[in-house]
Amino acid sequence: MTDQPMTDQPAEDFARADEKSKKRKEMRDRMMATKTLSKGLLMVHTGKGKGKSTAAFGVAFRALGHGQRVGIVQFTKGKWESGERAAFARFGDQVTIHAHGEGFTWETQDRARDIANAEAGWALAVGMIEAARESGAYDLLVFDELNIALRYEQLPIGEVVAVLQGRPEGLHIIVTGRNAKPELIEAADLVTEMEAVKHPFAAGIKAQQGIEF
Repeated sequence: MTDQPMTDQPAEDFARADEKSKKRKEMRDRMMATKTLSKGLLMVHTGKGKGKSTAAFGVAFRALGHGQRVGIVQFTKGKWESGERAAFARFGDQVTIHAHGEGFTWETQDRARDIANAEAGWALAVGMIEAARESGAYDLLVFDELNIALRYEQLPIGEVVAVLQGRPEGLHIIVTGRNAKPELIEAADLVTEMEAVKHPFAAGIKAQQGIEF
């Protein structure tokens, strides 16, 4: 056997490719040298596609892997048993998770109760932000489906955005849910919109354990 590449491309093609890679690295190194700031980020995961909460929890597990402390408030999902809550429970005091709400508005059909649940969840969220400010209790907070509560005007958008913008300097916050309000998008440092290209639900496949919950 030889160390020759399994291709018919001439050697000069590889040389050109290596030179292009070298130039790309030089350009990237120059770009990275300009990125010197560090701050707590406000991140928003929105859009009609699947994966908003999943991505947020992925970041949470990454933070836990670095020994950071995580707080999570789930809006609307209080009555659902989910795999993420069971998984986070294994991290003990390193993570705090609260689930509020009784499902989506078409399930409860009780606006007053939905508002009360959203307000209770928001009170927990504000408490976590203040705990981070006062004692450094958290490095990352995830407010899962907060966008749903904002979309249905269960919480005042102005107050929510003001509190999120006033977070402690080093605290990261992720907000998830469809239809993020323009005010929140404007205030955020990072916004990712999940696009629905194809979903098994359209083919009659129901939500499945370990995939959707």
